[in-house]
Amino acid sequence: MKTTAFIALIAATGITIAGGAALARDNSARAPIDFGTLDTDGDGQITLDEMRDRSTERFERADTDGDGFLTLEEIQTAAAERVTDRAARMLERMDANGDGKLSAEEMQRPDRAERRFSRVDTDGNGVITQAEFDAARDKARGARKGQGASD
Repeated sequence: MKTTAFIALIAATGITIAGGAALARDNSARAPIDFGTLDTDGDGQITLDEMRDRSTERFERADTDGDGFLTLEEIQTAAAERVTDRAARMLERMDANGDGKLSAEEMQRPDRAERRFSRVDTDGNGVITQAEFDAARDKARGARKGQGASD
């Protein structure tokens, strides 16, 4: 229960960070990226240049004063916008009764815990050993490093 309360606090904090700002701006520029968006010439392939163009667009969007540099304030603003967008998607996805709030029950997702447990319990014996835990942690770290390189 403490974990659920902690997760709810994090979600609420993320939503509060930029509050109504998400409603006041067009979120289409920060929508989750899809293949068609990256394939700017529509040829059915994504080139390295198209990926670089995406990175340049993100930089330019964050560089609100257009000076070619990112200040701490610009980075914090861009990060807050991303947190707000993610929190809004989370609320939309998890708010089972559509009341605009997440209850502890809505935050609890037993199926998610079971899936995560099964992924880590690689030998399927119903317990997670230190070796399985370490392997899962290392795999997650590797995935995050790979994600950050292309993001």
